[in-house]
Amino acid sequence: MRATNYITIEFPSRSANEGFARSAVAAFAVQLDPTLEELGDIKTAVSEAVTNAIVHAYPDTLGKIVIKARIQEGNVLEITVRDWGCGIADVERAREPLFTTGGEERSGMGFTIMESFMDTLRVTSKEGQGTKVTMRRRIAQRAARR
Repeated sequence: MRATNYITIEFPSRSANEGFARSAVAAFAVQLDPTLEELGDIKTAVSEAVTNAIVHAYPDTLGKIVIKARIQEGNVLEITVRDWGCGIADVERAREPLFTTGGEERSGMGFTIMESFMDTLRVTSKEGQGTKVTMRRRIAQRAARR
């Protein structure tokens, strides 16, 4: 799909940057005139993806995270969160609810939450090379906007 608008944001994997990333993507998505519920879903999915990169990709060091957001034809918002960290050994297993490599304080629900709030979720990863999470959400056009 052709993008009609896009942004790219790069930041270090500091936990303080998670809120910034969530807010920046939400501010970009506002141009689609989402409902508050749609906007909340997008913010939650971005928060989960960025938190996964911070906690799991770079457990003992700082690394780079890049977010790309694109508006595609048909009012589709595509968000990609990419890291160059340790990667995921078994993506299918990592996507199972309650599975975590982050210890007792982690819920293991990140991918499940992303999947429930977005229309599509694709996760690709290679050990030692990083992970890319791509999420899409179509924002319905309300009658007043048509």
